[in-house]
Amino acid sequence: MPNQAPEPATILVDADACPVKEEIYRVATRHKAQVRVVSNSPFRIPDNPRVRRVVVDDGFDAADNWIAENAGPRSVVITGDILLAERCLKAGAQVLAHNGKSFDAASIGTAIATRAIMADLRAGMDGVGGGPPPFSKADRSRFLQALDRVLVGLG
Repeated sequence: MPNQAPEPATILVDADACPVKEEIYRVATRHKAQVRVVSNSPFRIPDNPRVRRVVVDDGFDAADNWIAENAGPRSVVITGDILLAERCLKAGAQVLAHNGKSFDAASIGTAIATRAIMADLRAGMDGVGGGPPPFSKADRSRFLQALDRVLVGLG
């Protein structure tokens, strides 16, 4: 039996706070990847048969649960949620943050610990503080390169 081409990769997007949706659509089209835009409310998506919107109920973590349940070895998850990233890594998915940072088995523990420390620090500041730095052109460029690299690897 001749070698069959692998199933196309699927990009699962934690869409509610994702600043790189347009970039995802562009890279996915080039690599013929499927895209699932997962959110609690509808987002405008391109008219492309490879891109589908998945609207989940308003339940706490409903979008995260859908993504984690559908993640696997042929999927790339785009999220800024470290706990969701951990769940998806355990399912065998590749995981990228919006700035192109890759999460893997070696880095996820440190990311979770840092998240806990930052939460403790914020709790002690009584609302004073700035939040994350603004999303930059360099972040967008790093993300595009990282997504392209992951999809080539899944090729």
